Amino acid sequence: MDKNSFTGLFLILIILAGFTYFTKPSEQEIKREKFVQDSLAQAKKSPGHPLAAAAKATSATVVPVDSASLKGPFGATLQGSQADVVLENENLKVTLSTLGGRIASVELKKFKTFDQKPLIMFDGTSSNFGLTFNAGAKNINTRNLYFAPSVKSLTVANKDSGSVTMRLAYSATQFIDFVYSLKGESYKVDLNIVTKGLAGVIPANQPLSLNWEATLKQKEKDLNSEHRYSGAYFNHGDDDVDHIGATKDEKKDLGEDGKIKWVSFKQHFFSNVLIAKEGFDKGTLAVTTSAEPGIVKSFAANMQLPAPKADQNVYPLEFYFGPNRFNTLKSQGYNLERQVDLGWGPLKYINRVIVIPVFNFLEGFNWGYGLIILVLTILLKLVLFPLTYKSYLSMAKMRVLKPEMDEIKTKVGEDNPTLLQQEYLKLYKKAGVNPLGGCIPMVLQLPIVMAFFFFFPNLFELRQESFLWMKDLSTYDSIINFSTIPLINVNHISLMCLLMTVSTLISTYFNNQTTGATGQMKYIGYITPLIFFGVLNSYPSGLNYYYFLANLLTFAQQILIRQWVNDDKIHAKIQENKKRPETEKKKSKFQQRMDEYMRAQATKAKENKK
Repeated sequence: MDKNSFTGLFLILIILAGFTYFTKPSEQEIKREKFVQDSLAQAKKSPGHPLAAAAKATSATVVPVDSASLKGPFGATLQGSQADVVLENENLKVTLSTLGGRIASVELKKFKTFDQKPLIMFDGTSSNFGLTFNAGAKNINTRNLYFAPSVKSLTVANKDSGSVTMRLAYSATQFIDFVYSLKGESYKVDLNIVTKGLAGVIPANQPLSLNWEATLKQKEKDLNSEHRYSGAYFNHGDDDVDHIGATKDEKKDLGEDGKIKWVSFKQHFFSNVLIAKEGFDKGTLAVTTSAEPGIVKSFAANMQLPAPKADQNVYPLEFYFGPNRFNTLKSQGYNLERQVDLGWGPLKYINRVIVIPVFNFLEGFNWGYGLIILVLTILLKLVLFPLTYKSYLSMAKMRVLKPEMDEIKTKVGEDNPTLLQQEYLKLYKKAGVNPLGGCIPMVLQLPIVMAFFFFFPNLFELRQESFLWMKDLSTYDSIINFSTIPLINVNHISLMCLLMTVSTLISTYFNNQTTGATGQMKYIGYITPLIFFGVLNSYPSGLNYYYFLANLLTFAQQILIRQWVNDDKIHAKIQENKKRPETEKKKSKFQQRMDEYMRAQATKAKENKK
């Protein structure tokens, strides 16, 4: 060996020796590495332990763990293999992911989307769920860590129940468990979050932050309708349920009114609800509307759980993944049915107390929903018939008085409206006619008519139910489709809405004949149905079908009442009232107020002359 070769080899040996010395792990790092590996080995040998079950249940290739990645809390869970665990019953197919230990997707097995595809509430690419907290001066987010499942899959039938444990191991005796449970006939998934032996790892005064996010995709035919009826709902444990994000993007702090019982990511006909049996301490809720085609809205909830102070802490939660059927939601408890928008003020009580019980009763006959709506409309018209009759009778009296009113108008002229009104009031008083008698019964009917405006669009039972040419009573029935008209945002014509509008125009014509309406009032009656056509054209065909039936039945009632009401007899009765002395006439409240008004006007006229 020559001198140059010997020198080169000697230098290489020096470099290797120096590299080995300067890069060797410290004593502390060697002990930590040994502790982690011993803990994992012991966990895999323990019978029934999730790590042992996972090693048995899956044949996925285990990614070698680099020792550098094990530094810090939960370091052993930074790397792993992502696998799915399926939890299933007759209603739900829930897919859990080992990455984050979360519910990655939920399929409602008994329902389909409008285009007959599987109804997926959300999937792994559009949702997130996890706990965030500080441990060892590091911010930990469980959705980025790998959990070990207790089983690979679990199917629950009939009234049985089963559970899957997803474990995030800190050591053999220190861990976080997500325990998912499912019953055979349920839309609920129980989730118990268990922390064990982490009192010294997580600061005792630090709450756990639970983050839940989901982007919900289109499930119904009309995306605009889904936007209108979708929002984030929440409840503080009382009877009141509030919501945000139905009409605009919103973010709300929920920590002002006590513990939060549940939050819900609600679409038009389906809801994703997270229930805290012991309540969340506080939280925030946000809703964002996406302009992306096929996306309804994005939701985000950041809720706070109490700090894990004991050696073992359990946080009992529940998920509800299911339809917004009023009775189904009510059976879940927690006032979940309050998510169904049945109107404001008295309207919601009319729907809850009267309309829904009657509808449920008719459903018991197993009729088609087209027939149920028909019978419901007939029953409503029968109940309101006394008011309809009184309204028609009052309008008939005004029609009989019209010639005398025209004479007064000719005599007094239109230049003095105050005097003209006084003369009209004298005529009403003598004839014993209440000019508001036709309006009051109609006003009393208005809340019921408006209640149905909220009832039918939110009625889950109509979803994908057909009747005649209408394939889905929960959405519009288009017979003509065209490019969207920008100003009115219309791209179709609904046949049932068109029939409803035509029937309203015909009904208006005969009403004008009955009341003798002239001038502006006459033409307003024809313009209003055309405005409603533009509004209701995109509303459910079931709602327009109800209005169409209501118009037909109202027309039939008017024909029937006409046979009973004789204008000559009404005229004779009015003339008889005019001949009676004032002292013999029993004054109604309206007549009393009219007398007070006339006296006030007379007094005012005398003061003006002075």
